[in-house]
Amino acid sequence: MAKRLFDWVLSSLGLLALSPLLLAIALLVKLDSPGPVFFRQERVGRYGKAFRIHKFRTMRHDPVGAGPQITVGADARITRVGGFLRASKFDELAQLIDVWLGDMSLVGPRPEVPRYVAHYPADLRDKVLSVRPGITDIASIEYRDESAVLARASDPEQAYLREVLPHKLMLAARYVDRSSLALDVWLILRTIGAIVRR
Repeated sequence: MAKRLFDWVLSSLGLLALSPLLLAIALLVKLDSPGPVFFRQERVGRYGKAFRIHKFRTMRHDPVGAGPQITVGADARITRVGGFLRASKFDELAQLIDVWLGDMSLVGPRPEVPRYVAHYPADLRDKVLSVRPGITDIASIEYRDESAVLARASDPEQAYLREVLPHKLMLAARYVDRSSLALDVWLILRTIGAIVRR
């Protein structure tokens, strides 16, 4: 309950304080390329419940959704404004909506698409999905340049499944074991620091 209250209060304050910035980002996204302001995609949340995540759209609108579900290097689908939003992580600010709604937490394992959750080992799946997914966690900090790393692989998706995802799951399980409000505050500050240093 304390974590949920912490999330709700901070997400409410964040949405209010950042509303001018969020509106400016929405306008830039809309002016830069045709399509919706938000990118909505099914992700797997707490206890395996599916929800549709909010992100500011950073790619050309693809109603069919036929492209790959991971972004590798200088993906041609990324728009001009989208490149800036990804580099600054401003595209993730829309997830404050998901935190406010209760689908996500400020800190927790990053939510994956069902396709990749299907690769979770059963014991880790139960542990990682026992908490709400978060906007940030230790894996988000360690893999903040993930697309550039995957771009160097001959088969990016296999590299993600065999190397990146298992390490992310290990870090997520470690977070669940050590979860506390103090740890959440520390990870939020580390995330802000990592963004500022870019």
